Amino acid sequence: MVPGMRRTAGIRPNVPAHGSDGQVMELQFCGGARTVTGSQVLVSVDKATILLECGLYQGRREESYARNQNFSFEPSRVEALMLTHAHMDHSGNVPNLVKKGFKGAIYATPPTVDLCKIMLRDSAYLQMKDVEWVNRIRRRKGENLIEPLYTIADADAAMDYFVGMEYGKAFSPAKGVEVSFLDGGHILGSASIRMDARENGRTWSVGFTGDIGRPDMPIIRDPNKLREIDVLIMESTYGDRHHAEHADVEEHLARLVNETAKGGGRVVIPAFALGRTQLLVYLFHKLHNQNRIPDIPVFVDSPLACSATQVFRKYPELFDRETGRIFLQDENDPDPFVFNRLKYVSDVEESKRLNSLSYPHIVISASGMAEGGRILHHLRNSVGNHRNLLLFVGYAARDTLARKIMDGQRRVKIFGEEHTIKCRVETIDSFSAHADRRELLDYVAINDPRRLKHIFLMHGEEDQALSLKDALRSKGYENVHVPQLNETFKL
Repeated sequence: MVPGMRRTAGIRPNVPAHGSDGQVMELQFCGGARTVTGSQVLVSVDKATILLECGLYQGRREESYARNQNFSFEPSRVEALMLTHAHMDHSGNVPNLVKKGFKGAIYATPPTVDLCKIMLRDSAYLQMKDVEWVNRIRRRKGENLIEPLYTIADADAAMDYFVGMEYGKAFSPAKGVEVSFLDGGHILGSASIRMDARENGRTWSVGFTGDIGRPDMPIIRDPNKLREIDVLIMESTYGDRHHAEHADVEEHLARLVNETAKGGGRVVIPAFALGRTQLLVYLFHKLHNQNRIPDIPVFVDSPLACSATQVFRKYPELFDRETGRIFLQDENDPDPFVFNRLKYVSDVEESKRLNSLSYPHIVISASGMAEGGRILHHLRNSVGNHRNLLLFVGYAARDTLARKIMDGQRRVKIFGEEHTIKCRVETIDSFSAHADRRELLDYVAINDPRRLKHIFLMHGEEDQALSLKDALRSKGYENVHVPQLNETFKL
């Protein structure tokens, strides 16, 4: 047993187990259990220990700091780490893992490696600035000072352990285990993981979805589904709800922009720098070309988003057919991420000047959950004006500023000061890169319940996961589990 176990549930596999104690595999859910952040699953196979994901837990500052600082296992015992994609809730605690003794290989697709290089440095910078601010307060109160989870130097050091693996190419992270990445269809470079544990001529197949993308979304290809597996570890973010139809999204977005511009306001969109920002730019580019929105400027105010977009440009072969047809094959307008009313903002002073603009415009800025970054400055200067639109385009975890506003809270704190929400607030969840309830059920349906004996639901809040559990059981999948934090299952 590894440290931090809550309780153990025994599971009998559908193929005979071999080994000294009859155990083929052990799963410990060290993060992402009944929550949408901090994904971590520890997999023990014979004498090898493999970690799936090493995400940051996001929530209240003190709780997040404590949970991210301490692992429920010994990092030096982990032989290999596999990442599905570069979002911080899946990869953001990697530098801390290395800092605390991990020395194994970190496997990810080449785009994920490139994106982690910029994402982890940015995460380190934000943590260092956040701790600097917190320590000023603690110093005045005579309290002990704290340190950031990791520094930029720690993030750079962690990159030395990354190994890029192409989709569909089998590799062995530990003895007796063969792994391959499938296109997850979530963001650029995202992957699901297939693990085949072989012992005495038999194979035990485990699938790990990471975040499941949606079919027919712009830019990214559709998910390549895991099939013919014995055990599935699956996300459940939208396990209890359905997204609006794709066809309605562009029209909805165009209508909101037109209404706000007509009233003389600005549109402020908190968006993750990786994935969501590129999707928004793509859509605004398309709407602009089709004259469906006013001829107003669009600002991407995020140095990280600027860098991430450069990585997108490096991998056009991973874009879907629609992107190729609309942009890549157009000699006059081949770049989805550039048009004449779009400006990427990196300079701090230029970012500040955006808040003095008096004419209608659109600002896309990080972070998506409004927990840090330049978006906080735009919110502080925008939420008090009824002409403005605050548009949320993705999921926000509990206790984040974005979630509080989305849930209708009218008075919120931004930079420690209370502000009244007077602006218009709208949410379009169809932008989500997560599969909804219907799409999650379709994902599983290609697997025969007689073969797929166990499903573990994680990376979803409790209500969403339990609702999806009931739906899966009604489809004939009898053993569906919603693990508690640090709960361990023996296969």
